[in-house]
Amino acid sequence: MNRRNFMLGTVGLGALAVGGAALLRPGDRGSPYNDYFRTLNQELKAHGPMRPVMLIDLDRLDHNIDVVMQSVQRGGKHLRLVEKSLPSPGLLAYIAKRAGTQRLMSFHQPFLNHDAQVFPDADILLGKPLPVRSVELFYQQHKGPFDPARQLQWLLDTPERLQQYLALAQGLGTKMRVNIELDVGLHRGGISDNAMLGQMLGMISAHPQHLEFAGFMGYDPFVGMGVPGILGSPQALFDKVMQQYNGYVDYTRQQFAPLWRDGLTLNTAGSPTYRIHEQERLSSEVSVGTAMLKPTHYDLPSLSEHVPAAFIATPVLKSTGAVNIPALDDKSRLFSWWDPNQRATFFIYGGNWLAEFESPGGLQSNELYGRSSNQEMVNGSPKVALRVEDQVFLRPTQSEFVLLQFGDLLGVRGGKIVERWPVYS
Repeated sequence: MNRRNFMLGTVGLGALAVGGAALLRPGDRGSPYNDYFRTLNQELKAHGPMRPVMLIDLDRLDHNIDVVMQSVQRGGKHLRLVEKSLPSPGLLAYIAKRAGTQRLMSFHQPFLNHDAQVFPDADILLGKPLPVRSVELFYQQHKGPFDPARQLQWLLDTPERLQQYLALAQGLGTKMRVNIELDVGLHRGGISDNAMLGQMLGMISAHPQHLEFAGFMGYDPFVGMGVPGILGSPQALFDKVMQQYNGYVDYTRQQFAPLWRDGLTLNTAGSPTYRIHEQERLSSEVSVGTAMLKPTHYDLPSLSEHVPAAFIATPVLKSTGAVNIPALDDKSRLFSWWDPNQRATFFIYGGNWLAEFESPGGLQSNELYGRSSNQEMVNGSPKVALRVEDQVFLRPTQSEFVLLQFGDLLGVRGGKIVERWPVYS
């Protein structure tokens, strides 16, 4: 059994109690689905749009939110929701309400403008440094009661970019709150030495009417994503991360004491690592997004208590029997003779997503026939027993891009569609 199947098996056992229902029991003989997916199939055939959709299981989502909040509370921190991984205002609002947070992390200027309107009371931290022109567009398009000078933190990574932002702030006659990106081991940019940090803090100190120091962000997903053991254990990597983070904090406190104050945003973590930050008391908050839905790339030991909560569902358009490859025609029978999992062929509505087949079991794309985003060929054993207009279910490999591809998200509870949430456009 490979690592992913082992993790899914473990998750499946843990999922039995989620929402008070048996979510992952074996299906009845003769059915292509277990109880969970059979119920969803029936609901979608009766009340769904009969096109590809993204389902969000609210019972499972509630479970994941509660797991996150228990950890956040144990660590004495705040939770910041990562908007790009949960790219729907309705989904974000649902999670924020249950989690009791108004903190968001935004990554994209059009989404940022939307957040400022839809969530006027939010505290927003940028998750990456934006080109200064994008920042200018934000201010040009901003409207509503959200106050950027008080509620928004721009993430800055170099003295040169900070100089650009300063010039923009001076031209606009506004003050910008600056959160400084730290390289704590990811090596994707950010401050990597005290000299560089000193330049930025010095510039902020010299322009208090236009710049305000808001804190630090140190992103450390590599600690929990399973780097080769020869490079260090998760604990050793985490210790190194915190040593670097502490070093930058100590330097700022000692060299720029007037900038240091209570209430600074000391952001860290991500979905793979939020749990390990229960050990430290330096950071003030952790960022979590994808872990709320747990796509396949997040089947990680650090997220073993989480359960998959997002599924693609798409109807079978055609069932054509044994695999039949263009130009090979009757010679295609060799494939069905050799591989029982090519003795049934289905063409689904859409396809070629960043996703893996989940239910019915044993389905696979046909790489020889080729992938398709219109009508993808899917093969399986005749025992799959799918019929035209039955649903094929897939788990996305990630959330941030895939969730934007299906129109409204369909929230389901107890196997019934109860919410329809538009995604960001």
